[in-house]
Amino acid sequence: MNTLYFAPGACSIGIHILLEEIGAPYGLEKVNLMEGEQHKPGYLAVNPKAKVPSLKRDDGSIITEYPAVAYWLAGTNPDKKLWPADLESQVLALETLDYITGTVHTHGYARIFRPGNFTPEETHHDAVKAKGADIGAKGLAILEKKLAGRDWLCGAFSIADTAIFFLCFWHVTRLKGELSPNLAGHYARMLARPSVQAVLKQEGFAT
Repeated sequence: MNTLYFAPGACSIGIHILLEEIGAPYGLEKVNLMEGEQHKPGYLAVNPKAKVPSLKRDDGSIITEYPAVAYWLAGTNPDKKLWPADLESQVLALETLDYITGTVHTHGYARIFRPGNFTPEETHHDAVKAKGADIGAKGLAILEKKLAGRDWLCGAFSIADTAIFFLCFWHVTRLKGELSPNLAGHYARMLARPSVQAVLKQEGFAT
């Protein structure tokens, strides 16, 4: 049985959704990021990068990094059609996953949520947050355009949609922001999926 190391409401929520979409039994191990559990020896033995998500597979081996975990889940469950079938859609999925996880999350929202990771000077925190907000807004604007005329990024639901979801989830629930029309529609469709409803309940969020 695969086991997901997650933090409620973190980007790992997208991997949690994929596990629900697949429907096979899985385990959950909560990592308390607020208390710094990711930096303690117990979790560092699982993932020395000190972040979530991490996925422990049946054989005990660990996969880290959101795109890699998502791709492995899709590849090992081809019947669920979580990975696009055609090359152009695959490229779009990869491009979007890389941009969300490598730029919008780590350089944008991370600055908003944890400015102390970018500067030890508290007097600079507002500037760090402002820079993060600019990066986040640009990211959402790009995703808004990519979703024009599409219910799902690649035509059908795929692993890329779960990454879009966690950004929108943060924007709505943590920043109390409003989504532009295409992103709002995508967010509503995600919230309507039984997998998302199950995950939000499991992680302690009201739907």
